[in-house]
Amino acid sequence: MSKESQRITNLLGRKEAQRVVAVTSPADLNKRITIQYQTKVSDGMGGFVTSWVDQSQIWAAIWPLSANETVQANATVMVITGRIRIRYRSVFKSSWRIKYGNRFFNIVSVLNVNEANEYLDLMVKEAA
Repeated sequence: MSKESQRITNLLGRKEAQRVVAVTSPADLNKRITIQYQTKVSDGMGGFVTSWVDQSQIWAAIWPLSANETVQANATVMVITGRIRIRYRSVFKSSWRIKYGNRFFNIVSVLNVNEANEYLDLMVKEAA
């Protein structure tokens, strides 16, 4: 077992890791996502407003991993974690985010599956 496979197994558990590592067909990448990056735009009054700009649209596979409810500022917040698999890209930053439909995912980590430069697994968080 490669180091990357072992790391995925430790993160996800044995059954989930077997299902994840087994995905190698381009047909499994059946969700159209948008990669976005953050930029600052002038507000016309000498300040800046943070805005998200579309970088590219690509195909991906999306798996939900867990959902937890927490109470923050007297409001219940649902935090959903998941994994998104995309084709390998030589440049990918964890400061970017993923848009899928009307959902937004913050990237927690980027894993190069089996260090094979074929796929990237993005561990993500969605606040609902």
